[in-house]
Amino acid sequence: MTSSGVRVVAAGDHFVLPSLITAALAEEADCAVRELTLGWPLEPFGPVAEVSEASDAEDELIAALDGAEVLVTQMGPVTERVLAACPALRLVVVCRGGPVNVNLEAAGRHGVRVCFAPGRNAAATAEFTVGLLLAALRRIPQAHDLLARQGSWAGASYYTYEHSGLELEDLPVGLVGYGAVGSRVARVLCAFGARVMVYDPYVRGEVHGLRLSSLDDLLRRSAVITLHARLTAETRGLLGARELALLPPGAVVVNAARGPLLDEDALCDALAEGRLSAAALDTFAREPLPPDSRLRALSDRVVLTPHLGGASRAVAEKAARIAAAEVGRWIRGEPLAHCLR
Repeated sequence: MTSSGVRVVAAGDHFVLPSLITAALAEEADCAVRELTLGWPLEPFGPVAEVSEASDAEDELIAALDGAEVLVTQMGPVTERVLAACPALRLVVVCRGGPVNVNLEAAGRHGVRVCFAPGRNAAATAEFTVGLLLAALRRIPQAHDLLARQGSWAGASYYTYEHSGLELEDLPVGLVGYGAVGSRVARVLCAFGARVMVYDPYVRGEVHGLRLSSLDDLLRRSAVITLHARLTAETRGLLGARELALLPPGAVVVNAARGPLLDEDALCDALAEGRLSAAALDTFAREPLPPDSRLRALSDRVVLTPHLGGASRAVAEKAARIAAAEVGRWIRGEPLAHCLR
């Protein structure tokens, strides 16, 4: 392979390791790679364009990018300050489904192209969603806590008609959203024998399960609802008090998509009042979950995980390969596959 002479900074972290990025780049181009491990967590609480105070992560990026044309990163804050301090930079590739850690307006002003890695965590998130669903239906975490942590056999009470959980076979499950994750969840649930129903006004063609044209209709007919929609101005608060009231008594809500899709206060009200039997959440309106969140007091009815849906080794490896492929295309002068500007 002929050397490109391009200098690349692989600014990974403790998930997408710099070594994974370097190994993937070696398959795409002969470039000079400098590895940098950024601390964790790095994700800003707001858009990176709004970051106003200098951070250690910015300083580390600026120092590492001295003369580099390409940056591959997972969480590194590519701010106005970073872009202004690195005039040689021409390409940023983010190992995520969207470049939320890049100030896109500033990148445009500085002539920097920005790519990302869509689809890298679809399979992992779909599998995690099904895991959450099974855990909530069969009260697996609660039974584990009683036996393993408290040494109590009281979880055997779940082996009674009144307290036993639901099984997926013949269970009406409604999916809100049928993209890369939702479609995978639908296929798995169909294999379990669930009666899958789908609401997604943007998807055309056949779906696994029964397509419904109304969200309200889906809610009225579903013993379980799983959320797979993108977070937009239109979908923020998609399930509020009115929508949750449409669900049958004892229904279960699962959200491994985006926290703000769901009104958490309305959900807590429905759980506390017994209108819903359980919920399983991997994402929240505020992250990390605040200590005073009402969800914590409902631990006997909820399964809570700290945004782990996309956390698998395969996701990190896929992200590195997708990012490296974009770098290879850029070096060879080929069209970029996932580029915003």
